[in-house]
Amino acid sequence: MPFSRIYEDIVYKKQQRQKLFAVLLDPDNLTVAACENLILLSKTNSIDYFFVGGSLVTTANQAPLITLLKQKSNIPVILFPSSSLHIDAQADAILLLSLISGRNPEFLIGQHVIAAPILKSSQLQILPTGYILIDSGQPTTASYMSGSMPLPRNKPSIAASTALAGELLGLHLIFLDAGSGAQNPVPVDMIQAVRQAIDVPLMIGGGINSSQKVWAALNAGADLIVVGNEIETNPDFIRTLGAIKKQANASVYNLSGN
Repeated sequence: MPFSRIYEDIVYKKQQRQKLFAVLLDPDNLTVAACENLILLSKTNSIDYFFVGGSLVTTANQAPLITLLKQKSNIPVILFPSSSLHIDAQADAILLLSLISGRNPEFLIGQHVIAAPILKSSQLQILPTGYILIDSGQPTTASYMSGSMPLPRNKPSIAASTALAGELLGLHLIFLDAGSGAQNPVPVDMIQAVRQAIDVPLMIGGGINSSQKVWAALNAGADLIVVGNEIETNPDFIRTLGAIKKQANASVYNLSGN
């Protein structure tokens, strides 16, 4: 299966040292009015992607949410599924997550077997992703629902070797995630260790709720920042993300001598 346009764009931006930002939307936690506000803020602040999903989706709101996103913006919609039940062909792409930090076969390959025929017949762009849960200081929905222990936050070498194994297995992206509502984000030294170990694009999410934490992740080597919980309670944080993106990418552009 050929690389998707979205994946090619992520790789190209990484090569150009340009940073990307995604807003994660949980279908269970958004009203139509709140979603429309987030769409407007995302469009005016150059957010690159909408991720849609969560570790536990308990309502039927996902399909209407994706419909609204597609009607109101041209920002690509990428599924961030917790299981094969949450595949929706309205979206543009799907993170085909393999939980390589855990040893639960259901999330390493089991759900993928169920999803494969559906994905093959869909028009979704498939983004094979090594998903690595990192201890955030407290249990998260992701660790509980996956039945797996997160990697210790003081063991960057384990995270680096896990990410490298995922890359060597052929996964196209690595996602270090402290989990929804994380008490602490992924540690800087862990991001640095993983960045040095792999060549594929690196995504960071969980517990990113301040400009300092965004800059810390970017400076450590993140290619794509994912923010969810913070924008649910503080939508204007999207303005902060837009300003950081503009500053970070302008500085790289200027350093190139253009």
